[in-house]
Amino acid sequence: MQFITAFLWSFFLMQMASYVISSMTDSTYDFIQATILSVVVGVIVVAMTALIPNEPVEHH
Repeated sequence: MQFITAFLWSFFLMQMASYVISSMTDSTYDFIQATILSVVVGVIVVAMTALIPNEPVEHH
């Protein structure tokens, strides 16, 4: 479930960011390019969560 949520949030946020940036730069909004970027960001986020350890740190 966490992977689906990560990909949905990356999809929505990258679509929004792509739309806003294309509007600010006076260029055209490309749904396919934003979707590819959202998949890349989603994979990076999931990979980062897999690499970060989840164990508590012991106090010295």
